[in-house]
Amino acid sequence: MTAMSVRTTEAVGTATAQGDEAASGGDVTSLPWIEDTGKVAPQDARAMSKIFFDRLQVLEEGTHEYQYARNTLIEMNLSLVRFAASRFRNRGGDDTEDIIQVGTIGLIKAIDRFDLSREVEFATFAVPYIVGEIKRFFRDTTWSVHVPRRLQELRVDLAKAKEHMSAELDRDPTVRELAAHLDLPEEEIIEGLVAANGYSAGSLDTPSADSDSGNDQRSYADLLGEDDPAMESVENLHTLAPLLEQLDERERKIVRMRFGQEMTQSQIGAELGVSQMHVSRLLSRIVQRLRTGMCIEA
Repeated sequence: MTAMSVRTTEAVGTATAQGDEAASGGDVTSLPWIEDTGKVAPQDARAMSKIFFDRLQVLEEGTHEYQYARNTLIEMNLSLVRFAASRFRNRGGDDTEDIIQVGTIGLIKAIDRFDLSREVEFATFAVPYIVGEIKRFFRDTTWSVHVPRRLQELRVDLAKAKEHMSAELDRDPTVRELAAHLDLPEEEIIEGLVAANGYSAGSLDTPSADSDSGNDQRSYADLLGEDDPAMESVENLHTLAPLLEQLDERERKIVRMRFGQEMTQSQIGAELGVSQMHVSRLLSRIVQRLRTGMCIEA
């Protein structure tokens, strides 16, 4: 037996004796001093935790003794956090330290809510709190794009269904097959598959999958198209066409002569037998009508 185990076992024995003394009317606030809580073996931590929880119930919150008991419980039971975090090692990536910290928050919540009268082992009570806090961390921070929780949960169901059906069918299942397997509408399956793309995001500087392995690799950013300046004109023409159809024949003729044939207002007036001033008023009214129509369409 190592020196640390001997010291820890002695501390457990001393604390137990103090607990018996407290039960017979002694000082209930006395607590054993643990030199290095991080080196307390898990089996010893379980025994010590019962003693510290027993004292914690009678100590006044905010006092030095209360803080010592609570902090010691946290430090002694960090092994529960490490145990729970190991279940997520394949999902953590470089976030292992963050997972430990989040799990510790769950441990603290469990300590603050634990009641010895429930006659439940603290480890049994605490692990669900720790795991729940870690799962909440993944739910809230792992997704690159925020999507509703319903779709986050659907992504998990879809992943399991695709893995199961791919093994049976020896190919990827179709949307209809996934919908039948999960008993969901096809529209919801499609929505879930689209939302799953928001789980992770890649850098635009990453070389494209079809790039050669040489020095002439191109990133995804290099393959993105640029804005076509003529596209806006095409959209405007598509919006303008039905508005022109709403004009009467004379108004369409004025528009065609002014903007199609690029005739002056005087030339248009001579063609229609009206004054240049009257043509100006007609053009202003027509252009205003078209502009208002395009704004409504937009």
